[in-house]
Amino acid sequence: MKVVTGITMQEIDRRTIEEFGVPGLLLMENAGIGCVASITEMYGGQSGRRAVVVAGKGNNGGDGFVIARLLHEQGWQVATFVIARKENIGGDARPNLERLGEGAIAFCPEPGMLGHYVTSLREADVIVDALLGTGLSSEVRGVYAEAISLMNDAGRPVVAVDVPSGIDAATGKVLGTAVRADLTVTFALAKCGHVCYPGAEFTGHLKVVDIGIPAVVTDAAPGLEYLDADAVRPLLRKRGPTDHKGSFGHCFIVAGSTGKTGAAAMAANSAVRSGAGLVTLAVPASLGPILEVKTTEAMTLHLPDGDLGYLGDADQAFIDNALEGKSAVAVGPGLALHPETVQLVRRLVSDISLPLVLDADGLNAVAGESAVLLRKKSPAVILTPHPGEMARLAGCSVADVESDRITAAREFAQHFAVYVILKGARTIIAAPDGRMAINGSGNPGMASGGMGDVLTGILVALLAQGYDPFTACRIGVFIHGHAADMVAAEMGEIGMAAVDVQERLPYACRQLTT
Repeated sequence: MKVVTGITMQEIDRRTIEEFGVPGLLLMENAGIGCVASITEMYGGQSGRRAVVVAGKGNNGGDGFVIARLLHEQGWQVATFVIARKENIGGDARPNLERLGEGAIAFCPEPGMLGHYVTSLREADVIVDALLGTGLSSEVRGVYAEAISLMNDAGRPVVAVDVPSGIDAATGKVLGTAVRADLTVTFALAKCGHVCYPGAEFTGHLKVVDIGIPAVVTDAAPGLEYLDADAVRPLLRKRGPTDHKGSFGHCFIVAGSTGKTGAAAMAANSAVRSGAGLVTLAVPASLGPILEVKTTEAMTLHLPDGDLGYLGDADQAFIDNALEGKSAVAVGPGLALHPETVQLVRRLVSDISLPLVLDADGLNAVAGESAVLLRKKSPAVILTPHPGEMARLAGCSVADVESDRITAAREFAQHFAVYVILKGARTIIAAPDGRMAINGSGNPGMASGGMGDVLTGILVALLAQGYDPFTACRIGVFIHGHAADMVAAEMGEIGMAAVDVQERLPYACRQLTT
């Protein structure tokens, strides 16, 4: 599913009207028809039901006027409250206001005026939020904030038109306050704000309806791919009857330090569970016996560490020699941040010429010298930061990252020519060429240690199997969350462990390939 920003949707509307000759009034009529069909499908269409439409002065309000008229024609009792003065309503909204008539319309442009109609709101079978549309970019204040509060407090089902009022359609950010919708009916394409948190939480059930915009326009518009099972299923390759372990690549994972052997083991074991033909785990020699117990199918390479329990500069030559015949590399899980380890990581990032996944302490090592990414020899480097790591890499605050996750990931990916997987609720994937995706799988049970190590193992395994980097990112992130969703369905979210997810990876793959 493609998702776009509000600005992109405005350009889609402009092209549809100006280049393809579709009247704006027809688009508005079709939007109202789609909304009414969705309302009656979810809440019933029996004559005598009561609806309240809270409308603004723009096109979103115009959609609301169409909805009010069509519901009235179907026998609903409809009250329409306009949070504007009549003379301020123009454009395509104006003729639809006139068609509605004035019998059940109240204009409430000043604070306190809508409050006189609280009983109507509380007695409605459905409240239609047609207050603010996708063009909103500043915080909601005054009479609009009051209207949103009254809709939320009414305790009745709310249907948002296009986007819940108060949600930034580009980021999902709550602009001061926002409507909590039970159903959102949007037009032509879903918006980023519908699927990115916190907007996703305010959207409720999302319904996308066709309003007559030509497919050539929506297909040409820039957007992000929303990853669900239908999107990922075609990306996964099935195995042939003559395939063997050499067909699926050899992963090389540099990981581990004293107290963090679990991270190294989970990355290696997850690579095995994700279909890699062979996996070699390179670890400090003093920790080798521990990793030999924690890993069975993966091979281990014991790197000299002087019994210190961490890797350093002297290990680079051993690693360079071991890369012969490998297909993809992962660096970072559980490495720790000793100065010698940091220098080793930076040299590896600069020198490795194989596809590379950089995670955890690998990211933190690079954060102090992000320019090393510009000196890389690898044809594809995948970074997997959580918001704190992203902030350190980009030299900004976590708040800056979280305020616009899409932009943060996209700008870093393009500037450093890397693939960025910005983890979190609705993980963002950004490619250096501008392609982007938003992950739809996963759940709060994943908020526990080791989940990132599992993802690293999945990604390096997919790269080793020959998937192109952007495809590997999309498959890897979705399967990671999908496996966690399977665990949650079986065990619940509380107490979910990374190893639980690791062990469900083959089952997640099977669901998507059968």
